[in-house]
Amino acid sequence: MRLMSFIELAPLPSAVPCARLHAVHVLREWDLCDLADDAALLISELVTNAVAASAVLPDRPPVSLRLIADGGSLRIEVQDHSPADLRPEAQGSDDAEHGRGLGVVAALSTRCGTERTGPHRKTVWSELRIAPGR
Repeated sequence: MRLMSFIELAPLPSAVPCARLHAVHVLREWDLCDLADDAALLISELVTNAVAASAVLPDRPPVSLRLIADGGSLRIEVQDHSPADLRPEAQGSDDAEHGRGLGVVAALSTRCGTERTGPHRKTVWSELRIAPGR
């Protein structure tokens, strides 16, 4: 069975805890509590990047979070309206306060990536494996 949830948020600092809380509650409803901690961390990193990309745009477009549980994985998608692509080479050093988010995402995820879905729209996604028998 395929389950999906979608939320759209203004590019404000409060978007990050709102997205995280939304996901934790949805995963509880879907009986996927064992994924909640990793999903919350992934969402924090992805939404933080999306908010930063959208907040500097003149019309301050919203960011969105989509959760999709399908078969053996939970897919987390975060979309923003920035024309700028991600720059993984701009990762911070181990002792930097910022710039390591995509490294954290890659380390926690089963798979992750980015897709340009329009000239002013990109989706950054991450997948977590759902334990067999769910």
